[in-house]
Amino acid sequence: MRRLIAAASAALVLGLTGLSPAALAATEGAALPHTDFPHVGVFGKYDKPALKRGLQVYREVCSACHGLKHIAFRNLTALGLSDDEIKAIAETYQIQDGPNDEGEMFERAGRPSDYFPNPFANEKAARASNNGAYPPDLSLITKGRDGHEGYVYAILTGYEEPPADFALGEGMNYNKYFPGHQIAMAPPLNDGQVTYEDGTEAKVATMAHDVVTFLAWAAEPELEERKAVGLKVLIFIGLLTAVLYAINVRIWSRVT
Repeated sequence: MRRLIAAASAALVLGLTGLSPAALAATEGAALPHTDFPHVGVFGKYDKPALKRGLQVYREVCSACHGLKHIAFRNLTALGLSDDEIKAIAETYQIQDGPNDEGEMFERAGRPSDYFPNPFANEKAARASNNGAYPPDLSLITKGRDGHEGYVYAILTGYEEPPADFALGEGMNYNKYFPGHQIAMAPPLNDGQVTYEDGTEAKVATMAHDVVTFLAWAAEPELEERKAVGLKVLIFIGLLTAVLYAINVRIWSRVT
């Protein structure tokens, strides 16, 4: 019975994917590389310089195709940006507003209260510009993928030439970490692609690490506050346990 169910499941998967058994076996990406992010762990905190550099990478590279709809410009104060810096960043974006007195929509310069806009008017326009693929919004990308930060970092750094016997589809790119190894997104990062304001050398690995740090913050901007509260709670519970234990010992010592 189990074999029958397994065979039926395999047939269903093959039917839905259109892959042969051999091709299906190759759909898993390679094991993710080990990456260290300072904010990961019980006492982890965001690397503020990396957050600022990651914002720069997002704005100069990623924002051409990917939105960040859950982050308002004013949220960037958490990165250490001043009100004037945030206002200047917001004004570089055109935000659709309206209707005006004539009932028409119009565009205006962004304000700190606005959210990062989507670069495309709709899904069809996005797919038409990206070889049929739909670029996901990046607000929660590190939470919405298995492997979290490690997976996103791996995808950004996993582009390479395909093996000689690999049949790469038209308009596709080979990525050793992407399931199936074929991805519509062209390699987004190249050495020296941005000029970091703090003078850091813009290697692919550095830019990937920085922008993933920024996207992790975008997905969980309250992380440091949550950890601080959690630590206080643990300390309180520890002290309370010690006091209750002492009271318990004192009470039962009289009984014995």
